[in-house]
Amino acid sequence: MDNQDQVSALNELIETTIDSITGFENSASDIKHERLRQIFRERADERQRVVEDLRSEVRRLGGDPEESGTFLGKAHQRFEDLKAAISGGDDKAIINEVERGEDYLKNKYETVLESGRLSGETRSVVERAYQSVRSGHDQVSQLKHGFESNS
Repeated sequence: MDNQDQVSALNELIETTIDSITGFENSASDIKHERLRQIFRERADERQRVVEDLRSEVRRLGGDPEESGTFLGKAHQRFEDLKAAISGGDDKAIINEVERGEDYLKNKYETVLESGRLSGETRSVVERAYQSVRSGHDQVSQLKHGFESNS
């Protein structure tokens, strides 16, 4: 297992996690419900810590950590901005979109963890990051289902 492959895997996760931070920040600014806004901001902050942990591991392995999100994330974000402008950004649509992003992120982490591309300390760092991602995913999923049953 060479460090370059691990660095590459970590940088993929960093990019996707940065997309997640952007998604939470944008959703927090668009959503009307104050409690959800607070939760989204807390999750964005937590994801920022995850990114910092992953970047530290990239540096430890001798690599250069990714500094920005994915091109797809940026393209997806432009589409979301347009959709929110058109729909008036109702809270239910925002929660659905956040959950979709969380599903994608959780799957990305699971794919990397199952790929055999990580070893030792690097795998431990990613597993800790994944616990945070899974917790965020589960919280958003519960919010969505709670929101649906209250509508």
